[in-house]
Amino acid sequence: MSESSCCTASRDRNSATDAAPSQPALAPAHAPAPETSTDGMVRLEGGTFLMGTDSDEGFPADGEGPVREVQMDPFYIDATAVTNREFRAFVESTGYETEAERYGWSFVFQNFLPDRVSKRARRSQPAPWWCAVDEACWQWPFGRGSHVGTRLDHPVVHISWNDAVAYCEWAGKRLPTEAEWEYAARGGLTQNTFPWGDELMPDGEHRCNIWQGEFPEHNTAADGFRYTAPVETFSPNGYGLYQMAGNAWEWCQDWFSPDYHVDGPRDNPTGPPDGEAKVIRGGSYLCHRSYCNRYRVAARTANTPDSSTGNLGFRCVCDVA
Repeated sequence: MSESSCCTASRDRNSATDAAPSQPALAPAHAPAPETSTDGMVRLEGGTFLMGTDSDEGFPADGEGPVREVQMDPFYIDATAVTNREFRAFVESTGYETEAERYGWSFVFQNFLPDRVSKRARRSQPAPWWCAVDEACWQWPFGRGSHVGTRLDHPVVHISWNDAVAYCEWAGKRLPTEAEWEYAARGGLTQNTFPWGDELMPDGEHRCNIWQGEFPEHNTAADGFRYTAPVETFSPNGYGLYQMAGNAWEWCQDWFSPDYHVDGPRDNPTGPPDGEAKVIRGGSYLCHRSYCNRYRVAARTANTPDSSTGNLGFRCVCDVA
């Protein structure tokens, strides 16, 4: 997964710093769960849409194409990514510890670290800008002392797929399938590059939080942010969904395959039955056209279910009764 490692970083199970988590990924069975609520969610009526792209702007090896007609049933989807405030409520209710907390570290982008920490940090390969930082987790995004208290309306990050599933089960929801995610992200548009159209900056307006400048040396933050942005910062797409491009990657339910979908199901597809990595969608504040042009609607990549990074979060869906 060399391309995807530029976008996020995978936890190396062979590293001497890794230890098996001491508790299962799911929240404790006795944890009180709220009744499933669709507050803050948008109902999408489903129907057919054109999924994928045949554009030469993408990464063919990722399996972005071919364009195919897919049928979707109705579903609800969160208008925003799950926030630090919402995830904190889950933790306070269940006592859940994320995999980053149990492993004792997570990946942090080098520019957010003091030089003395960055220079001695273990680094991911082939993406050395990712540093393994002790105690980095959802509530300490850059390591101990960097509390999220001032970022409660930002997307929660340092979240593994297993963590996201635990939250969803507690909330009575689930992760979106990759097809649901793309259907929602398109906002009713057909085969446009971004959730709002084909121009990255229509009329010179920033519409998403991505890297500005030369990656990874210099970020001008011309869009207003070097790190995550509050989840409702930019205008929503045609379905009223916020930041389906940039800000933080979002986990999907599906196992990743570059070719399963070529001849796979077209009716509410759920991806292959097994695999090594889970699909992530949407890009993040670190995406730049020069190396990770994956804030496009059809772009896709993946990461292992136990991996966590400072740009990896999620949103939930639930079925229409």
